[in-house]
Order: sequence, then C-alpha cells, then structure tokens
Amino acid sequence: MSTNIPSFSGSFTLPGEAGFEQLTLQLAKKWGADTIRDSDGTQLSPEITQSGYSIYSTICLVRSVQPWARKNPHKLQQNFLMSRPVVAAKPSVTISLLDGYYTEQFVVNVKDSPKQWWQVFDRTTGGEVPKAKWSVDPKKGAVIITGATPGHRYTVNFLAFRIWEEISMYNHLTNNWGDREHLSAVDPMHPETQKALLAYLDGWLRDHADTRVVRFTSMFYNLTWFWGADHKRLRDVYTDWADYEMTVSPRALKLFEKKYGYKLTSEDFVNGGLYNSTHNAPTRRYRDYMAFMHDFVIEFGRKCVDLVHKHKKLAYVFYDDNWIGVEPSSPRFHEFGFDGLIKCVFNAFEVRLCAHSRGVSTKELRLHPYLFPTGLKGEPTFQKNGGGNPTLDAKNFWIDARRGIVRAPIDRIGLGGYLSLVEPWPDFQDYIEKVANEFRLLKSFHKGDKPHVAPFKVAVLTAWGDLRAWTCSGHFMANVELYHVLEALSGLPLDVQFISLDDIAQNGVPRGVKAIINCGRAGTAWSGGAHWADPRVETAITEYVQRGGGLIGIAEPSALPQAGQNFRLARVLGLDRDNGERVANGRYKYDLSPKHFITEELADVTLDFGPKEIDNIYVFDGDTHVHAERPGEASPRLATHAFGKGRAVYMSGFKFTYENTRLLHRALFWAAAHEAKWGVWHSENLNTEATYFPKRKKLVVINNAGTPQATRITLANGRTAKTVNLEAHGIAILDM
Repeated sequence: MSTNIPSFSGSFTLPGEAGFEQLTLQLAKKWGADTIRDSDGTQLSPEITQSGYSIYSTICLVRSVQPWARKNPHKLQQNFLMSRPVVAAKPSVTISLLDGYYTEQFVVNVKDSPKQWWQVFDRTTGGEVPKAKWSVDPKKGAVIITGATPGHRYTVNFLAFRIWEEISMYNHLTNNWGDREHLSAVDPMHPETQKALLAYLDGWLRDHADTRVVRFTSMFYNLTWFWGADHKRLRDVYTDWADYEMTVSPRALKLFEKKYGYKLTSEDFVNGGLYNSTHNAPTRRYRDYMAFMHDFVIEFGRKCVDLVHKHKKLAYVFYDDNWIGVEPSSPRFHEFGFDGLIKCVFNAFEVRLCAHSRGVSTKELRLHPYLFPTGLKGEPTFQKNGGGNPTLDAKNFWIDARRGIVRAPIDRIGLGGYLSLVEPWPDFQDYIEKVANEFRLLKSFHKGDKPHVAPFKVAVLTAWGDLRAWTCSGHFMANVELYHVLEALSGLPLDVQFISLDDIAQNGVPRGVKAIINCGRAGTAWSGGAHWADPRVETAITEYVQRGGGLIGIAEPSALPQAGQNFRLARVLGLDRDNGERVANGRYKYDLSPKHFITEELADVTLDFGPKEIDNIYVFDGDTHVHAERPGEASPRLATHAFGKGRAVYMSGFKFTYENTRLLHRALFWAAAHEAKWGVWHSENLNTEATYFPKRKKLVVINNAGTPQATRITLANGRTAKTVNLEAHGIAILDM
C-alpha cells in the first residue's frame, strides 16, 4: 500500500500574470505545469509567452469588437423581459418597463416595431390585451394601457438590448475594476456582425504568434442572468445556466419562422415570468428553438474554429459563460471541430458532466478556488484580513471533484484568475502541488483501463434526458433533490445513463437498465411534469417493473395529478401523495420495518433528507413496507414495494451526505435484485470510497472527510483486505 504520491509534470494549466513573471515561472515548475494561460483582467508578458511553456490565450469574440459595437448599437444582443405586474386602479394603466431591473444592463428596444414583437397581458384572465389598447412612450420607457379592468394584473413582454455583458459586469463589480470599459456583447446572428468578428479573430490570431491554444470563452450567447436594480436585496431577478432567453432577436425569430413554418411569440420565452428555466419541463416549441439556435451556433462556430486551425493553432471551448447553443452533450457537438473542452467545476457531478461530452480529444477542469479575492460562492478565500483560508477551500473543493475524477477520465486540470493572490499563501502553493501530482496519478490509471462498476446499468429519467446529463441547471443548488442525487452517483461504481420521457415513449426502457431513478418535485423537468401526460411512458415503465425491473422514486416521482391519484406510477411504488384533497378518505395504518438490506449499514434509520422533504405520503396496503417515517407523523420517508417480478423504492427526499450516498447505492442494488453481488471492491467506512482498476490491478481508496479515517475493503472474492488508514482528505493506492 502506498500513500506517497510520486511527483509528475504536465497536464496542468497555470494562470500567468504580467508583472509577476518570477512567481509565474516558479509556480509553473513547482506545480508541474506544461501550459500558462491568461485570465480575464490579466495579460501575459513576453517573458512568460517565450519561456518555453505552451500558451493558452483567452478570447470572448462577442466582447472583442467594442468600437464596432458602439457604432452599431442595434446589433447588440437582446432578449425579452417581462415587466413587473401592475394592478389596475382605473381604466388607464402606465407600466414602467425596466422598473426593478438593473438599468446599466438593459435598455428598452423601441427600434424594432414593438407592436410586432411585444405583447401585453391581462394576467388575471390570461388573455392578451389587443394591440389597439396599448401604446409605447419611448422617452419614459413605459407602456400605457387603455380600457383596463380595475383589480386586474397587467404585464408587458418587451425586447431589451443588453448594454453591459453579464460576465464583464460580474467581474467588474466583484473585483472593483473601477473605470475600465463596460463591455457589450454583439449578436452574431447578423451577417455584418459575423464579418466583423471573423475579421477581428483573423487579426487576433496573427497578433498572438506565441499562442498554441485559443480558449473560446465560450462562443456567442451567455447563460441567462437578469440583474435587479437593488443588488443587495435582489441581484438575480432571474438566472438559469442553460436557458436560451439571451439568444432572442427579431432576426432570429424571422429565420426560425422561415425554417420551422410557424411563429414564436414573446410569451414562448417569457412564460408568465418563469421564462424557460431548465428546471421546468420544456415545450415542443422551445425545444424547436433550441435546435434552431444549436444549428446556428454550430454553423458560425465552425467558421471560427476553422480559422483557428488555419493559423495552425488548437481551439478549446469553455463550458460556462457564453456557452448557450454549444451543447457539449449533443450528438452534434463534434461538428464544431473543437480540440478541447474546459469545464469550471465545484463538485463531482460537474466533473462527470465534462467527461460525458463527446467530440473533443482533450477534457480539462478548471478547479476552485478561483484566484479572486472573493470566491465565486462568496467565501473570503484570498482575503487575509477577512479570514480567508484558500488551502482549506482548495481541500474541500478537491475532495468533492476527486470523487468524479476517480470514476471518469479527465485529461487536464488548471486554475484561473490572478496568480499574484497566491504569493502570500505558501501552504496553498504546497497543497496545489499535491493536488496536481494526485491528479496525474489518477489520470494514469484511466489510460487503457476503466474502473470496475456494478453488473447492471442505472438510468436517470427526466424530461431532458441525455442533453442535460449530469446537470440540472448550473452549479450545485441545495434545494434541488436531483443535484444531490447526481452528486451521490458521481462517485459510485455504477454505469449511469440519462434518458427522457420522450425516449421511453418512443423506444421503451433501454436494454441493460436494471434500475430507473425518477427524482424531483411535481411540475419540474426532473420529475417530468406534463411529459407524464403521454400514457405510453406510464405503460412502458409499469410493464418494465412488472417484468423484473427496478424503480427508485424520490420526492414526487411521476407527479402529474389525476382525479384520485398524484403520482402516475403510484401503483408501482405502492404509495402516493395527498395534496389535501383526501381529507374525507382514510389511510392504511402501516407498521415500521426498520431492518432491510437497504438500511443494513446505517445504525440510525431516522434519516436526514434535508429540510424540504415531501410530506403527506400514504401507502395503499400492507404490500408496501415502510422502513422510516417523518418524525411525529405517519408519512413514509423510505419504503419498498414488490410489483410483479420487479421492485420499487421510495424516498421522500434526498440530501447529499455519505450516509445517504450509501443508502442510495444499496437501494439501487436491491431494486435491481442484485443484493447477492453487493460488496465487491467495497469500502466499509461511509466517509471513504474505493475504486478498482482491473487492468492495472490498482485499488484507489479516498478519504472524503477532513479527519483521519480507517476502513476495510471487501475484495472481489469476498475476502476483506487489511485495514487501510487514511489521513484527512487523503488517498491510498493498493497494488492488488
């Protein structure tokens, strides 16, 4: 057994900084970097670019042509916004369009025929107000409605130009960039913009002779981020990591209509103020628009990549920021011709997200903490006077990301930001050296080998399927159950795939899948929402379990209310949820059965699924076995049910903890009827995890805790290896 990690070099990208040449080159050697990059707000000096290291240079094309943008303000990117609702007090109502929005981000677009593109709604009735009954006051930025009904709510869907690009805005306000220029984003949907961008890119490539890799950040359209006027109380009026709201323009809508044969309206994007959050099940119209924009981003993006290749350089794309339309999980992603993909990661499921993409030869992670004074989660990372502890932050981020890196191959890691910030933190410098060497060792195990996994496949069922594999909508959100489930799955020895309800309706359950997970709240894309209205989905999964398949339902699985039933798969699960309509109906009185294969390794089955787990669950009869219930009420937390030849498990919620991860792992084995094969390459201690690489005969044991841990490992033949002792956050490599 070895806990000493050998020193390697390569596969590491270091952020350089002009003015700190000695520090840059010193840390490049210490961390074994083979590449130096620039970051937003930094530059590389000739001493760095000509030092013998490979050079990454960052470019955000849509922010790159500011003089052209100022001359062509009508070619800036735009989107639909919904005004704040106003309750009519009299027949004439004036609505101030940007009330509540950050006016340094938006300006109302009155140039492109408001009567053609805008809509006014009586939200009380749900009806659209006739165009003859409203008018625009451009000077006041307002809409005046006549003939309104007092007591009714009214809103306006209107087009707005974005005059300050969101990432520039965030960096500016976070890092106090003072009088630096506020950058705008131009819209490449216009042919004139494309011409300007390609000309700029060609000149930029000529000027960056030392650059080996062009790092696009990202392509053209940003994740949706509408800022509020009062940043302290409501900075994010609306934000979603994968929404296409910020791609909209009259030109795009006209081209869409020409291609698809029907018109989209502002309400297709605004959706009553919900917009098209990835958390909500997508409509067919919205999916058509996504496909339309994906086509365009591929078409123009390929021209940019081809130009990079013409200059004998590699093209990488950053899987964040302006990534909308790139879709690295799409089967068409390879058409861009990118050489590499870079993903910013906080945790394990984002590692798996990067590894899951198809169509690039190199996959790289940008680790945290980002080298900013304040971390992206608000922590005072590099602030000595503010209580910052970058080494501890780095350890916590690394142990989360490492769970995914052990399970899936990644080619490179690196950091971003201001390298100068690390100078007064020698312990941080030492820890990153350790992380870099540990990563390179794990990478070597993946080469020509795959980690051992369970002898069955697991499918995660959502409305999105594989297009949103390993992600919900951005970085980890504590109030979304599926994030927690994905984080648990990311480090487990399981073969996981992602399927949509449409996939099930058309093709049934994929071959080899022995357990399906459906997790989420009613109405969300993760539970499935209105997609459960297709009876083919319910029929296919019901028959699948009857024939011997397994189902894990978490929170409100298959929720789409019908008279007398809320979960479409209630009879498979053996239970349902009472939303309050069953006040006149009785409930079956179950007995608790705390002992079960699923709970065998957990001393206490009271469980902790977080503060927002689902209540008012009731069982149908004694065929459903309840193993844990909510304190103080007869509402199951954990239940099992045999259905035909198959099995179902219900959990009232889920929170990522190592106890719950073990619970989910065992539940999947039980649902798949594979209990007899449980325990192969298994780590007994819940705070530790084991991964076996069969060709290399290496067993990797990681400690996910911030304290020393000891564990015993069960081998493939059932024998238990000697105890493995691990330091805090540590790792051990066993030759088998």
